[in-house]
Amino acid sequence: MKIFSNVEKKQKNFWNGCVFHPTDAVEDPWGKRILDQMAKDKAINTVRVYTMFEDIVYYDENNELQYDFRVSDLRLDYLLSKGYDILLAYAGMPDCIAAALAHKSNSGNKTRYKGKMWNTSPPKDYALWEEICYEYTKHNVERYGLDTVSKWHCQCFNESDHCGWFMLDYSDYATQTPIRCEEYCKLYEAFEKGIRRVSDLIPIGGPVMATQNRFLDGFLGLVKEKGLKLDFISFHHYGNDNSPNNDPNRPYSVKYILKKYEATMDVIRARGFADKPIFIDEWGMASGGYRNKQANPMLIARETEIMSSYFVKLIKAYISEKINIEKLMICLSGQHEMTEDFSGLRNFFTLNFIKKPIYNAHILAAKLGENILCAENSNENICVIPTKDDVGNYAVLLSYSSEYFEEDIPAIEETITFEEDIKDKQVTVWCIDKNTTNPYRLYEKLGIETPNDEQILLLRKEGKMKPIRQEEYNGSIKLKLTPNCTYLITIGEKL
Repeated sequence: MKIFSNVEKKQKNFWNGCVFHPTDAVEDPWGKRILDQMAKDKAINTVRVYTMFEDIVYYDENNELQYDFRVSDLRLDYLLSKGYDILLAYAGMPDCIAAALAHKSNSGNKTRYKGKMWNTSPPKDYALWEEICYEYTKHNVERYGLDTVSKWHCQCFNESDHCGWFMLDYSDYATQTPIRCEEYCKLYEAFEKGIRRVSDLIPIGGPVMATQNRFLDGFLGLVKEKGLKLDFISFHHYGNDNSPNNDPNRPYSVKYILKKYEATMDVIRARGFADKPIFIDEWGMASGGYRNKQANPMLIARETEIMSSYFVKLIKAYISEKINIEKLMICLSGQHEMTEDFSGLRNFFTLNFIKKPIYNAHILAAKLGENILCAENSNENICVIPTKDDVGNYAVLLSYSSEYFEEDIPAIEETITFEEDIKDKQVTVWCIDKNTTNPYRLYEKLGIETPNDEQILLLRKEGKMKPIRQEEYNGSIKLKLTPNCTYLITIGEKL
């Protein structure tokens, strides 16, 4: 493989974002521990959270709408103190303004964190929803300043095309999607008016779609018809649906996400919104954030080198699409429901705070530069993202896998060379594979059932991302590639 010096394209980092579930863990020690670690490792630059209006809005004894922003302030203060960019989902529906008490848990343990429930009802009066959006935004601008808040991104609700989040009574997608879309459009219009009453400078978007492109089409049609402000388009994409009705044994493949992506982009282009930034504000190798290996044994892949390799291929695929992706945000959920290490839930750390390969892959991907270089690569199973920063440092991220991430390809030796003369510069190599930086595989190998304190320390040490070697460049770099491995090579960086 040869890395050339010419720049193929400039590409801002869009891939180091996450959805932090549950939002109200931000003020709790275990949630802060996760946020602290992600900030320290520079693994995540943007965090998406809910406004959780149910914690804020209430009626007083005179039946007047009142606001208690203290817990929201605690959350936003902490995120800002750690240097995160913020994506705010204006949700959920406060019971006091809801048309009905239509509650759903959206959680494997039947309740949301701290025993809370999600109200899927539309508001009884959309003017009340507008007023809440206005007052909340005004408060944030007064507290943090318009210069700060105008750098955030705000979106309306969450997965409103999905009955689990909006209009619980309408569960038949085939016949009720237009009805749900009509109600969401009212919700978005009131959201848009409320925020614009504060400032036109605050970026807003939607529809935070789960799966229904008919819903997206209807939403974009209304935005165009009414001339509503829409600064970005947001939707969720998952590779596999691991529910029993959708073939839970289907092998993992990046092509499943890309197929969904293309279908969604067809709708966006047809409606004339191809120039809008795209926020894929939830992604995962598989859906089912509260499903674990007991629900589907295939989900153990979330603990292994497979998911880190999948992540690299996904980044490469979206870079190659040459479209305006602004954010790609992995969804972390089930974090508060773990009862054991390596449970197959959708998160970065195990119960005992052992770093997983997918987390370390985010650390590696964060080191990529903005100049995407050309590469000569004849092996279709090698996915390579060669980059260079503006001061001349190289960072090359690569993975080696078959289409379905099975162990059906041989281990190989790969030699990497560079067009530029970089002799005597420092080379640093990081690796995630079956035997390196892989706590779950070590856990398997040692036959651990419930790790004791000594074993927890051993597994934490195994999960710490660290170089496997450092050397001077002498004309080539040799790597041993095994199925589903991930490597990062940096050149010129002084550690």
